[in-house]
Amino acid sequence: MSRPVLARRDQVLRGGQPLAFGVGLLVALVVGVVLLMGSGHDPMRVYERMFDASLGSSRAWSVTLNRAVPLGLAGLAVAVAGSMGLWNIGAEGQIMAGAIGATWVARIGEGWPGPVLVPAMLAAAVVGGGLLALGPAVARARIGVNEIITTLMLNEVALRLVQWLIHGRWKDPDSHGFPLAPMLPEQGRLPNLFERAHVGVVLAGVVIALFGLAASRTAWGYELRVAGSSGATARYAGISLQRKILTVLVVSGGVAGLAGGVELTGASDRITEGLSNGFGFAGIIVAALALMRPSGVAAVALLFGAVQIGGQSIQTMGVSSSVSTILQALILFGAIAAGVFSRYRVEMVSGDAAEAAA
Repeated sequence: MSRPVLARRDQVLRGGQPLAFGVGLLVALVVGVVLLMGSGHDPMRVYERMFDASLGSSRAWSVTLNRAVPLGLAGLAVAVAGSMGLWNIGAEGQIMAGAIGATWVARIGEGWPGPVLVPAMLAAAVVGGGLLALGPAVARARIGVNEIITTLMLNEVALRLVQWLIHGRWKDPDSHGFPLAPMLPEQGRLPNLFERAHVGVVLAGVVIALFGLAASRTAWGYELRVAGSSGATARYAGISLQRKILTVLVVSGGVAGLAGGVELTGASDRITEGLSNGFGFAGIIVAALALMRPSGVAAVALLFGAVQIGGQSIQTMGVSSSVSTILQALILFGAIAAGVFSRYRVEMVSGDAAEAAA
């Protein structure tokens, strides 16, 4: 009796990454139609509302671009580690650590001029995220502790640290008993580009572009790929795996910390418990859809930013904002399936042949 099996193609289909991305989006939209109709909503009206709110005007674009910034930087953080075969699951906490560093600088430099204060806050954010990633980096490099576990657990530590600060030492005395940190000084805010979009959009774009070039065109990026594909080959080539692991995970944490600094100075007015807003976990999906390549992170982050903003807008129509979360998951699943079929084809083989192939 014959049964289907996956057989590797001689050559990967051309345009595999964009094709997988497009298929994932199509799958999400089609399944979304079914879900919306099942819940009694008109899918075309819902999708039209999502498009108008996220991409239908310059104001909508400005909001979407702001949302894409932390998604893109978090995705880049995961992709940087992923380029060496490592998984940074702690971007959520590193975003909060970055915001802590930026807030600390804002407190001690309250009277500094904006051109000094804002860069200092962003630099402190990078340091904060990198410091939170340093422990997992050392543990992974020195004694082989799985970085997935350590980075994931530190997310909770960073959140609890923020809670401790805003309930205690950093609590605003004028908050009437509510656990709130003081407002940032006015000069500690990123200037606007247009409408609601802030300069963080340009900063994130530059950082993503630089890492894309570094990953594809420099010896550093080449060594990361070699170290990620084969440790034995890396050692034979004289590449220090310990140094690379330390560097990559700390840099990854620093990029996620920058996301926290930009979110604080661009889209918020004070540090809060919800500042990371799930961006760190969404960054894992962004990086996965970009195939861990920094060059693809910006486009995926922009799409996800549009989906999230659009998802918030449909609540006034009586549709749950969870629709956007479902669409994001469906895009990922569809893209993964398309990616598999770009590398494999389905063949029908007899039962005996299938067992032998297995």
